[in-house]
Amino acid sequence: MGKCEFPRRDFLRGLGLGTLSLSLSPDSYARKLRTGADLTLYVGTFTTGKSEGIYIYRMVKSTGELKHLDTTKGVINPSFLAIDPGKRFLYAVNEVDDFAGKHSGAVSAFSINQSTSGLSFLNQQPSEGGGPCHLLVDNAGKFVLVANYLGGNLAVLPVRRDGSLGPVAAVVQHQGSGPNSERQQGPHAHCITLDHSNRYAVAADLGIDKVLIYRFDEKSGKLTANHQGWIQTKPGAGPRHFTFHPRRNLGYLINELDSTVSAFNYYPKTGELQEMQTISTLPAGFSGPNSCAEISVSPSGKFVYASNRGHDSIVTFAISEGTGLLNHIETVSTQGKTPRSFTIDPSGTFLLVANQNSDTVVTFRIDPETGRIRPTGQTTNIPTPVCLYFF
Repeated sequence: MGKCEFPRRDFLRGLGLGTLSLSLSPDSYARKLRTGADLTLYVGTFTTGKSEGIYIYRMVKSTGELKHLDTTKGVINPSFLAIDPGKRFLYAVNEVDDFAGKHSGAVSAFSINQSTSGLSFLNQQPSEGGGPCHLLVDNAGKFVLVANYLGGNLAVLPVRRDGSLGPVAAVVQHQGSGPNSERQQGPHAHCITLDHSNRYAVAADLGIDKVLIYRFDEKSGKLTANHQGWIQTKPGAGPRHFTFHPRRNLGYLINELDSTVSAFNYYPKTGELQEMQTISTLPAGFSGPNSCAEISVSPSGKFVYASNRGHDSIVTFAISEGTGLLNHIETVSTQGKTPRSFTIDPSGTFLLVANQNSDTVVTFRIDPETGRIRPTGQTTNIPTPVCLYFF
């Protein structure tokens, strides 16, 4: 992610979001997965070009084909999305640096219509830092945690009973810099995620080459430094996104600036991390410009996928059953430019890639035994796609 300077706009311009939605229960969502019903895909975008906001598609489970359902217009730069555990509300960052007359971005809340998957705007709150680029809802659905890239900080916003957001409950400011004078002149918080217990939060800060660890109070939303406060990455690595393994005590980090992935042991009782391995995401001999973006563990827990922007590829690693270490399987073209984000459907059948600079989402089928991916032939034209989220 480069420097983000977007013009200030009226968020509610052209906001035609329909009527109040019905709530979708977790049981309904589980039933959808069990029966093999088609899934909904929400696509976050940058709206500085042709994009109009959040795009909503239905994915045909048998083929991976995407069919357009609706567009939630007037949402400015919804570059990252998250849905609450109850499957009733969607939250989007508004990645701007000037909101309501202050140096801040914003977070917008929407209710989800059970029948149509459409979004109804609830409210919006300042993120208390410029360029919010990542967010998630805690496991209890009570708080939204936000990483502000330009602000170099983290913010926590309470979720009200109706899904709307209250004013910020906590802000943690990062300090420091890194050796890359263009990208690391100060802190740049790039993601925040919670462990499965909802007790510890891990934040990757690209600007200071640290993975920071916090204790999370699920009653107050406060973040306090853990006993092990951070892991220092290689200088200039630029840690971007961190993800936990779905079942094992492991974590994986993608480093944007030096195109590597790191594997960690995770100790859930103390929230501590121990680095085991750092491995390149690029094939031998490649010397062109590249930056990494997204990382994900397959639902099976057997594979790690990561995206290269420049080489424009998805790299696949196998996770060792004994150690959790990574072994390279293959590197596959994304059939487009700048794969900023990708996602895997809950069944682990399809991997969808958002090629930001070619305005396409490309669908790949995953071999469940080998982890290898192959294009299905389904390419969907969507302007400036930067985040994909299944529902």
